[in-house]
Amino acid sequence: VQLVESGGGLVQPGRSLRLSCAASGFTFSSYWMYWVRQVPGKEREFVAAINWSGGITAYADSVKGRFTISRDNAKNTVYLQMNSLKPEDTAVYYCAAATKMSRAGSAYDYWGQGTQVTVSS
Repeated sequence: VQLVESGGGLVQPGRSLRLSCAASGFTFSSYWMYWVRQVPGKEREFVAAINWSGGITAYADSVKGRFTISRDNAKNTVYLQMNSLKPEDTAVYYCAAATKMSRAGSAYDYWGQGTQVTVSS
């Protein structure tokens, strides 16, 4: 099983960034997919979730209206479009997979290695 994130980097406040997570080794279309972020020294934070078909999404209050999660089951890929980025969005962003919906990372079956997002002028 592999989850490989990409698309992170340094961006100025107010700009946009799109993260991708390519999945392999499991039946991607049967899993909920998640984005979670973590700042060193702090607990990881649920960011967004999407169900197997893409018809149900959920977001943390801190990103609602700015971030959009989507998926392409034909490409085994999940995306996180991040708009109007703020310095407080700076973190390592991880994608994860689970067979059920949960905002608790302990429920997730698979994790990627993470990609750094830094929002700074």
